[in-house]
Amino acid sequence: MSEPFVAPAPGPPAVPVSEPFAAPASGPPPVPVSEPRPDFPPEPADSHASEPRDSLPSDSAALHPAELQAPAPSAASPVDRHSEPLHAPDPYGTPPYGEPGPWASAPPVQYPEATPARGTQVPGAYSEGQAHDTYAPTVATPWQNYDPWAAPGPLQQTGAAVATTEQRRRRTNRALVSGAVLIALVSGGVGGAVGVYLERNSGESDVELPQAGKEAPRRAPDSVAGIAAQALPSVVTLHVSGSEEEATGTGFVLDGQGHILTNNHVVEPAADSGEITVTFSGGDTAEAEVVGRDSGYDLAVVRVSGVDGLEPLPLGNSDSVQVGDPVVAIGAPFDLANTVTSGIISAKERPITAGGESGDGSDVSYVDALQTDAPINPGNSGGPLLDSRARAIGINSAIRSADSGSGPEGGQSGSIGLGFAIPINQGKRVAEELINTGRATHPVIGVTLDMDYTGDGARVGTESGDGGPAVTAGGPGARAGIEPGDIITEIDGRPVHSGEELIVKTRAHRPGDTLRLTVLRGGTEKLITLVLGSADSN
Repeated sequence: MSEPFVAPAPGPPAVPVSEPFAAPASGPPPVPVSEPRPDFPPEPADSHASEPRDSLPSDSAALHPAELQAPAPSAASPVDRHSEPLHAPDPYGTPPYGEPGPWASAPPVQYPEATPARGTQVPGAYSEGQAHDTYAPTVATPWQNYDPWAAPGPLQQTGAAVATTEQRRRRTNRALVSGAVLIALVSGGVGGAVGVYLERNSGESDVELPQAGKEAPRRAPDSVAGIAAQALPSVVTLHVSGSEEEATGTGFVLDGQGHILTNNHVVEPAADSGEITVTFSGGDTAEAEVVGRDSGYDLAVVRVSGVDGLEPLPLGNSDSVQVGDPVVAIGAPFDLANTVTSGIISAKERPITAGGESGDGSDVSYVDALQTDAPINPGNSGGPLLDSRARAIGINSAIRSADSGSGPEGGQSGSIGLGFAIPINQGKRVAEELINTGRATHPVIGVTLDMDYTGDGARVGTESGDGGPAVTAGGPGARAGIEPGDIITEIDGRPVHSGEELIVKTRAHRPGDTLRLTVLRGGTEKLITLVLGSADSN
């Protein structure tokens, strides 16, 4: 190991270098060099050199061998490694310790090791007995990290590296995201808690749904609602009880004297003895009595007394009705009073027969009916069928049901869209007769028909039911020339397919009306004209 050198005059901190070698015998002093550390990178170009590099020795190999031998240490003075100067005195004042020399280069420096995560590790000082290329760790200080030739880099006083702009941005973004998530969670929790509190404690738990405001009750007069509003005050419900059965039906007011028109099969249980209670649309009730009835037309008139403010229902003209016209039916199906249904006229002059429960045919009704698809059910019987001007054009009387055939109300199976109404023109005539005389008259031809005939048309029988002649002597038929066995195929130009159909079409007229009949006799058609007679309903 070499002897210590005298410390240089005060000035900038010394740059650590390796041991100096012995000076040569003569000539300019040698340039101190250091052995390169194997774990350090090559020295960068010296920016402080004042002379070209080719004026300096390239490496230690250019020196004289004698210069490479270090002097032996003196035994008299022990080596103090820590007080030994870092390099030999420079008589030429080589920078940075003096003015630039004639050719000397800047002293070599060593670069610090890579900066760890926390603080900068610096090489330690030599320890005694340690090889000159090993280091002993010392306590790091910020000034030991100083390197005047190193690239500038931000350092903290503790030696920790300062975060870059990108790192600070990422750190800020993470903080912002974390803060936003935290705020959202806190807000959601607070909002939920507030909502639960308000729901439980604010008394606003009842739900109120939006609704349209109240509208004027009036409707267009020709709408279903407008028709119903005009007709309902004139429609009544009848509850009939007799000695053996009860019935519920409908009727409508004919005049201010309390006359009400309905079906015969509605009041029939109380025909001889019983009670009839009339309930008006407003809920008022009154007792009624039978004025007259006719089973052949299935019509009856009852009367209530002592009732003021009756509103008669206007009557229309059934001959003016056309197929497809809108209609409204009002009644009490299954005792549900003031029930309104609507539909159209499905057909006209539909021949139907109803009744016949007595077995002798005396209670069979023959109706040249209006057919409608307005729902009609048991309890609708006797109620009005109205046109678009709230006028009665028919009396609902029968339905065709799926399991009971045709008949008054078709049993109890309900409507299948096949309802039948007596034309109001026929009902008006019969009602007037029942009110005025207590009985109705039927138009007749004066012949007995063979109801067992299955061919096309209505055949005149050979004898009457009591064994007398089939053509009544002196009657309308005899006067027109009809003979037993004749087959009537047309009436007023309309085909006739059965005896029931001939009766229906005949009863659609009044007594005294003139008919034109087409008769087939012996294969020859004959045209016969006759005037209808009149028969008492009894």
